[in-house]
Amino acid sequence: MAKTRKWPRVGVVGAGAVGGYFGGLMAHAGAQVVMIGRRSFVEAVRSNGLLLDTFHFRERVHVEASTDLSAIRGVDLALFCVKTTDNGATARELASFLTPDTTVISLQNGVDNVEQIRTAAHIEALPAAVYVAASVPEPGSVRHVARGDLVVGPESQPFAEHFVAAGIPCRVSDNIEGELWTKLLWNCALNAISALGKARYGRIAESFDARNLVEEVVNEVLAVARAAQVVLPGLEDPKAGMAGAMKIATEMAGALSSTAQDINRGKRTEIASLNGFIARRGGMLGVPTPMNQALFTLVKLAEDR
Repeated sequence: MAKTRKWPRVGVVGAGAVGGYFGGLMAHAGAQVVMIGRRSFVEAVRSNGLLLDTFHFRERVHVEASTDLSAIRGVDLALFCVKTTDNGATARELASFLTPDTTVISLQNGVDNVEQIRTAAHIEALPAAVYVAASVPEPGSVRHVARGDLVVGPESQPFAEHFVAAGIPCRVSDNIEGELWTKLLWNCALNAISALGKARYGRIAESFDARNLVEEVVNEVLAVARAAQVVLPGLEDPKAGMAGAMKIATEMAGALSSTAQDINRGKRTEIASLNGFIARRGGMLGVPTPMNQALFTLVKLAEDR
């Protein structure tokens, strides 16, 4: 007889598109999941469950939902999915509800979230590189557009097995820093252009001028990574970096970047953790990053509207 899987109790801190998708899949597979989100999300989920509209199924799944972070108390695994701009405040509030046995995994854009969480609240979070295109068409609903996989470090190996069992492809890497920078490279190359051009990734891949801009951004990110002595797996050659960006744009052709979605909804973006991070780090290392600085500045201006 097959052994029944003992699922961890999962908490999702920040139940937006990313947290809703990955937490929802774990709930669909049988895990007990509690999600912390905005009032509109909580009311919708309590009334009708969480609607998961994925490539493989469209179902309502049962999850607990609360606006109060204290509902996270007692979970085995906390998926930290808030916007990077909320890292410090959320981590400080979350800390008192965690036990020594709780594992916190950051499912966020950017490369320095774990350091921010640790600095703010002494929480030893673990990093993950996240590849998913998803959106929230309405409160309590998550629409899956493309991909949906994770890359984690060796410390997250026990939970990687649970992710895979829930139908989430998850790869364990001995170079998680390089993996995070690889994801940062794609975000810097595509997010701001998608937002400013109001374009899905497929249109960027089809545009000669957009591809030239992407290439400039890619070259700057790789130059900063080299100066920071970070090794991006398989991307030592700038041509490979550009090819990878175009592969992402093609695979996720129908996706609108999270930065674009934020601007469309009148929300603050995470651009400071993307192109803004590269511009700041480049300045510290003496590496020119005019394209990343320009994209960061333009997105901030659009955001301020």
